[in-house]
Amino acid sequence: MKPKILIVDDEKPLRDMLAKWFAKTYDCQTAPDAETAQAVIRETPDLALVLTDFKMPGMSGLDLARAAKKASPNLAVIILTAHADVNLVIEAMRNGVDDFFQKPVTDLSQLELRIQKALRTAALEKEVSDLKTKLGGELENFTGKSPAMEKVYALIRKVAPTNATVLVQGPSGTGKELVARALHNLSPRANRPFVAVECSAMSKDLLASELFGYAPGTFTGGLKDGKAGCFEAADGGTLFLDEIGELDLDTQVKLLRAIESRSVVRLGSSAAVPVDFRLVTATNRNLPKMMAEGLFREDLYYRLNVIDIHTPALKDHKEDIALLVARFLKESAAQNGSAVTGIEPAALKKLEDYDWPGNVRQLRNVVEKMVVLASGSKLTVEDIPLEVAGSQVSGSTFKEPETGNLQPETCNLQPETLSANERAQILAALERCRGNKSKAADELGISRRTIHRKLKEWGLA
Repeated sequence: MKPKILIVDDEKPLRDMLAKWFAKTYDCQTAPDAETAQAVIRETPDLALVLTDFKMPGMSGLDLARAAKKASPNLAVIILTAHADVNLVIEAMRNGVDDFFQKPVTDLSQLELRIQKALRTAALEKEVSDLKTKLGGELENFTGKSPAMEKVYALIRKVAPTNATVLVQGPSGTGKELVARALHNLSPRANRPFVAVECSAMSKDLLASELFGYAPGTFTGGLKDGKAGCFEAADGGTLFLDEIGELDLDTQVKLLRAIESRSVVRLGSSAAVPVDFRLVTATNRNLPKMMAEGLFREDLYYRLNVIDIHTPALKDHKEDIALLVARFLKESAAQNGSAVTGIEPAALKKLEDYDWPGNVRQLRNVVEKMVVLASGSKLTVEDIPLEVAGSQVSGSTFKEPETGNLQPETCNLQPETLSANERAQILAALERCRGNKSKAADELGISRRTIHRKLKEWGLA
């Protein structure tokens, strides 16, 4: 079935000429003004695109675009105009216009290419929208319909209504906290607190006081009445401990006791405080290997790993990249007031070919950077950052393994080349983030601790 398009122009000769040209490829309808066009849009729910003149008697093409997008958010709109200044383009893009084409229309083949691109972009956005509807509720923050992601969704739906302890495992940047929040929000505890703790962000003593709280007088400078910890704050709800593999052995013992007794003992106290909590933990470390090395307690591991949910690396579900890019592009454009509305096929292909060592988090950051710095309404290959477009590690996959180092899974480069590439990536990210290690770590999809350790190795910290 041919896609349906609507051609709107008050000049009948142009209207008829366009309809005749596109009749081979599209099911064409025409309208002499915006008011008539609105009626056609209402009566044609499967309409794919509106091609409209900007200046017409009565309602303008821009006003028609606003009304069309309101009636059908996934409808593509291209405006024909002889006078497209920058302010008009920005205003139109903010109102959902997909593209502009200069009048007089002399190159019909070029216009047809622009229509094809607008339809592809609209189709991707519709897939994202349909996926959100399909997932529903708290799973709408996920994007992807690959078998790997469908497995994650199925596990979340099955496990969420229970009180079972869940261990979420996967590389950095794959959405482990999203899984934890979905488990909470789809559970009977949804109206109770969700408390998230980043275990790698604090020292041993600070983490213990944050988790378990402390009694009055325990610390010099501490609160006079003591402090409730995160376990107590999560009473009735869910406690999420991220990077659980970073816990020292002493804190592991305290955590095991809290899980087994369903109570906590504040530091400096001997009184146990009963707590009702559902525990979800996450890690990108290899816990069985850590157990073999004596770095992680075996009894704690089996308490945590009642249910195991694995979040896949982006390189293992690349078929979801187009959907992710469409979502991140739309969100970034809205957040940053950008007129970018789509991505060129060649640029999308380049993103799909990259192995994304920082996974979905890195992809989101790269798309936002492209949107902010783009010079046109479509992202192009030239907009792709050098660390992606000019990657020297084509065909390789970098990951953050158990030791937290950036290492190649499969690569033909020599060790000294790998080391130089690793150093170049980290230093370039630090320069872009003006020395902010946390932001650089987020961009690269590794931990702040990894960056700090590398800088020490290179004598730079």
